[in-house]
Amino acid sequence: MQAISEIKNELSKALDKNQLQNFLDTYSNDERSGVIKLCESAVKKIAAIDLELQRTFAMYEFERENAELGLLCGIDEVGRGPLAGPVYAAAVILPNDCNILYLNDSKKLSEKKREELYDVIMDKAVAVGIGYADCSRIDEINILQATYEAMTQAVSNLGIEPGGLLIDAVHIPQLEKYKQISIIKGDAKSASIAAASIIAKVTRDRLMKEYALKYPEYGFDSNKGYGSAEHIAALKKYGPCPIHRRTFIGNFV
Repeated sequence: MQAISEIKNELSKALDKNQLQNFLDTYSNDERSGVIKLCESAVKKIAAIDLELQRTFAMYEFERENAELGLLCGIDEVGRGPLAGPVYAAAVILPNDCNILYLNDSKKLSEKKREELYDVIMDKAVAVGIGYADCSRIDEINILQATYEAMTQAVSNLGIEPGGLLIDAVHIPQLEKYKQISIIKGDAKSASIAAASIIAKVTRDRLMKEYALKYPEYGFDSNKGYGSAEHIAALKKYGPCPIHRRTFIGNFV
């Protein structure tokens, strides 16, 4: 008879509904209490996947409603509020038959889940474009205009022309030639915007970790340039470094 530890290991490798159902088909008649508990766990996992499938279907509502526009591009930014580092934007076009689970506002996801989804999105997307504006550009033209500039770059870097833009809460003046659909809290309501949110967040976070190696005093690997207590204390002690936004840090130095 197969050991319960081996059966438990099989369950840990069952990641989708088919695999979980196969697990139940194989072990549901096993009367050992340990196996019964594992089967109950498999049932709960299937129920959780069903709920996620329903949530994911709802995340494509704006994509379905605007399908007549053709290729729809989700756009989002990250890094408008930090004291240091660039603002990043991403533009993502997902295929019509795409069904990536767990897409959500990047801020609601763990770093591990964002990294996992980053790879899935990059693999499945029709196109991905990334744009940014560095700290000097932000100081030169202000954060709002720099954000628009980064978003415009991201769309330009897609490599293909979208039929319409799904955007989180803003209208981009530089992209007037496209039909723009602005969605309040769009990164939690549209799969395409959520995907862009994740790509932008992971890309910027990776860069800030690199800056942490160059400027270790400020803790950029943890605060990502935002105004944490430790970051502000470092600013007061060491002054600004080259990636600080001078128009943002006036009260802290």
